[in-house]
Amino acid sequence: MSYSLLAKRLRLPLGFILSGAFLVLARPQPGGLALGGGIALVGVLVRAWASGHIMKNDRLATTGPYAHTRNPLYFGSFLISAGFALAAHWSLLLLVAGFFALIYVPTMERERANIAGRFPEAYKAYAANVPMFVPRLTPWRGADGASAGSFSSALYMKHGEWKAALGYLAALLVLALKLRYAA
Repeated sequence: MSYSLLAKRLRLPLGFILSGAFLVLARPQPGGLALGGGIALVGVLVRAWASGHIMKNDRLATTGPYAHTRNPLYFGSFLISAGFALAAHWSLLLLVAGFFALIYVPTMERERANIAGRFPEAYKAYAANVPMFVPRLTPWRGADGASAGSFSSALYMKHGEWKAALGYLAALLVLALKLRYAA
């Protein structure tokens, strides 16, 4: 089994294990919780926006957040992780960065190869203009000059992205309770 396939298979189980350990060990402070919670909320919103634009394997997503980064779902996940790490202690950002480098970069590369094979001509122009992870500030307009596709709430629901919002609220509640009842 290749490393990229192993990374793809391990990303969710490891993410849940690390999230659980984080919630148990976290000792939030008010300022860190507010800042980190805000960053994580931006991540939830990015993921929601992206899920309403992607039609996996049917067409190349280049609208909405996909006009800024080729991987807005993973970028949103990074913001969620980084935000909650910051809520616990700034040094945990190093753990988040390492996790994303070891697990998500190979996964993104594997997906890049898959998408490039499905949409060879369109993907070539897209990849030349839209960064893999860190978003560009202005949206790429594409060959047809369009960058704004309409958000589909049906796609958002189909992809189950509302679960990320519930997870965010649950984690925020746990951290707020830990802060409130800290000894």
